[in-house]
Amino acid sequence: MTTMPDRPVPRPGVMDIEAYVPGKSAAAPGVKVYKLSSNETPLGASPAAIKAFASLSDRLELYPDGSSTRLREAIGARYGLDPARIVCGSGSDELLSLITNAYIGPGDEGIFTTHGFLVYKIAIMAAGGVPVVAAEKNLTTDVDAILAKVTPRTKIVYLANPNNPTGTYIPFDEVKRLHAGLPKHVVLVLDAAYAEYVRRNDYASGIELVATSENVVMTRTFSKIYGLAMVRLGWCYAPAGIIDALNRIRGPFNVNGPALEAGIAALNDEEHLAKALDHNDRWLPLLTAEIEKLGIKVTPSVGNFLLLHFPQTAGKTAKDADAFLSSQGLILRAVGAYGLPDCLRLTIGSDEANQTFLKKLASFMAGGNARA
Repeated sequence: MTTMPDRPVPRPGVMDIEAYVPGKSAAAPGVKVYKLSSNETPLGASPAAIKAFASLSDRLELYPDGSSTRLREAIGARYGLDPARIVCGSGSDELLSLITNAYIGPGDEGIFTTHGFLVYKIAIMAAGGVPVVAAEKNLTTDVDAILAKVTPRTKIVYLANPNNPTGTYIPFDEVKRLHAGLPKHVVLVLDAAYAEYVRRNDYASGIELVATSENVVMTRTFSKIYGLAMVRLGWCYAPAGIIDALNRIRGPFNVNGPALEAGIAALNDEEHLAKALDHNDRWLPLLTAEIEKLGIKVTPSVGNFLLLHFPQTAGKTAKDADAFLSSQGLILRAVGAYGLPDCLRLTIGSDEANQTFLKKLASFMAGGNARA
């Protein structure tokens, strides 16, 4: 006689998934908080986007456009894309999960790199698939290592370019080499969440590759440089066949109305975007240089964040630094879950936040006390 459980039991594999833990946002009581843990823009959202969001406050009883038509058209106009090959979602996270659910089933494999975005592994396992990790070289994607991991069970390769939390990237020629080495039935997902920040001539987000291929998807987000993280908004550009599959499984109203309006306004505010880029261009090299003067290695980054490598010396470790900086109201991202226990990730903050951080970090490295 089979004994039935006395409560619902998740299907096999679900409870093996380690839940995603966001960067912390609280500090010691009574201190001013500088949240530098989630790669949010210090300039905030475009004033036009804020106004557009608020404009729908008296229409919250209405369903939004289930096809995100006007936003897709705005994205298409901005980048010269066919709106019919765009799907919008509740952040690029939702789109990554949709792509995974559409192409990975029990026993199928998805490949990502050692320090790739944690959501990839979660999405693969949630779909019943098998996560496969390809080694990186100097904290950077290694195309040959990925290709060596491809098997007949491989269905998706996820490439964060630039990568979070390392801030590294691979040139577009390497992306094309990776694509050329994949079987035609394998989906190459180009996660370009930080593409707007990159100022390298050999970088491309992947639009050209999507336009000329049947198995490449590019995902983007409004959460970073556009400052719309709270409303959750993202989009992907993909071949018609993949778009068809995603539209069949996504929720019918998966993007809320205020987010749609804010996204359209944000895309059209080129002045605000330029200010955000200028701020990042000014502070990224400056912070890198000043932090390295303190004896802390910094991985060269093309994003809006830096990966800081702390020594393993007692009192100077990443854990020690995290505790000290938190006591000062400076919240960084511990990245032990990414296999980087000796590191902290620092978001490029406001002028005040960056200056305060440098001052407090210097105090920490000099052996300053908790209230220095």
